[in-house]
Amino acid sequence: MNHPSIAGLSPADAEREIDALIFSRSPEADHAAKLRRVAAALSRLGDPHRTLRIVHVTGTNGKTSTSRMIESLLRAHGLTTGLFTSPHLTTFRERIQIDGQPLAQEALVRLWERVAPVVQAVDNESLAIGGPRMSFFEILTVLGFTAYADAGVDVAVIEVGIGGSRDATNVGDGEVAVLTPMAEDHSNYFVGGITGVAAEKSGIIKPGATVVSAMQPEVAEDIIRGAAASAGAVMRWEGVHHEVLGRAADPAGQVVRMRTMGAVSEALVALHGDFQAQNAMIALGATEAFLERFLGVTAAEALDAEAVARGFAGATSPGRLEVISDQPTIVVDAAHNPHGVEALAATLPEAFGFSTTVGVVAVLADKDGEGILAGLARVVDHVVVTQTDSPRATPVAELAVAATAVWGADRVTIAPTVAEAVDVATEMALGAGPEAGVLVAGSITLVAAARRVVQRDHMAEVRIVPPRLADAGESSTETIPA
Repeated sequence: MNHPSIAGLSPADAEREIDALIFSRSPEADHAAKLRRVAAALSRLGDPHRTLRIVHVTGTNGKTSTSRMIESLLRAHGLTTGLFTSPHLTTFRERIQIDGQPLAQEALVRLWERVAPVVQAVDNESLAIGGPRMSFFEILTVLGFTAYADAGVDVAVIEVGIGGSRDATNVGDGEVAVLTPMAEDHSNYFVGGITGVAAEKSGIIKPGATVVSAMQPEVAEDIIRGAAASAGAVMRWEGVHHEVLGRAADPAGQVVRMRTMGAVSEALVALHGDFQAQNAMIALGATEAFLERFLGVTAAEALDAEAVARGFAGATSPGRLEVISDQPTIVVDAAHNPHGVEALAATLPEAFGFSTTVGVVAVLADKDGEGILAGLARVVDHVVVTQTDSPRATPVAELAVAATAVWGADRVTIAPTVAEAVDVATEMALGAGPEAGVLVAGSITLVAAARRVVQRDHMAEVRIVPPRLADAGESSTETIPA
């Protein structure tokens, strides 16, 4: 056993220890050097990322749901798959999936025994020259690439953590680069507004790749075109090479008709909203592009209609317009920027049609809290503000002041903890009638906490129902994890 701290532990206890060891580390700070640390660690492990065929996904909103749909579609076409996404809601093994399932605890333990000494060696090298230890996201990236290589997957669908060119995942070479819609976010990371966002994210475009892009702001489109030309990559654009031809609401989601390079497809997508129809179309275009390369076929020969139907039917997106209770209906959505909230507000009435909506809101201090609150005001009648345990959480008193400016004092309630906020909102919704509901939104950490609260404290009172999966513009998993 290379790591004595997990020697003799059960798989569950070992996972908890590994979780603590990884997430006690600082978030990424020195972005310029993290690729070198990740590459150094992978080199000591035999460069497993060089054996992988990769679909690399970036964007501001939609990239997690798009990644999950790509993986499901490729698996439905008979490929073995890896899926790397962030953040997680229950166990960090959700971030490293193989064939649609989180990495098994036993596999995690075996993997950690190999990777932990390598992490220690790279830490020592970095500290010796005045640098930091590897961040937790760098370690997760190393674990993911190594796990997929060990499993011998046909394809790894890799979602960036933040940005693109400087992201830890960019050590891999994606033969299909997927660009979901871009918008301004993380002004402390992206310099120069949307120009900086596009420059950073187009950095995942590798030589000879196929680029599948959503419609982008004009300035971003120009930057992407330049990056693709410099890399000798092939561009496929929404509106030119792929598009949504139509969509119809369905109790289980929506039926979407899509055109890609080689086919017109119609499928039930178990996700709500026009943004999810766009995500589905981008996912289908990316799947087609990869299958062309993997199978050596034309676009017209790449997609199988039955596999497309199975793939979309099997795609999930926990924490995105997910129903976690039906007494009353409690919907959680990880919208944590104004763009994601805008999409959420446009979708909620179509998907649920609540007579009264009670909101539970918490935001992180590095987010546009005022913009999030203003967007939620379109669909929330009364808001319960709270804060999570995250060290980056906006204090509830500060959030209450901002919420009062939006809703007025009589429509704002303060709850110091997420558990209390969920209880208060539940009682309000029950009192408002059978058609009322609760919407939990504002940060990913809030959604994770609310899910835990309902599962732990409300199981005797409510029935946890399968997710009605959508993601309100993804709310973006574009996070600098904390």
